[in-house]
Amino acid sequence: MSEELTIYDQIEIEDFTFDEAQQLFTYPCPCGDRFQIGLGDLRDGEDVAVCPSCSLMVQVIFDEDDLQQFIDMIE
Repeated sequence: MSEELTIYDQIEIEDFTFDEAQQLFTYPCPCGDRFQIGLGDLRDGEDVAVCPSCSLMVQVIFDEDDLQQFIDMIE
């Protein structure tokens, strides 16, 4: 049984902040914390960033080509 996710918003990957050291994308959440998703998760096809402080989730909008620039950054 798969549970239906409730997505708060859809955000373009360009609007996220990328932390090279942690390989983590973050985006401000209305609760004051930040949505986050790892580069590895995006490479694996995951596209939902979650906020660790509340139940909100956002869908990350990106193309595979978008990820390559971040992969190049860390290699």
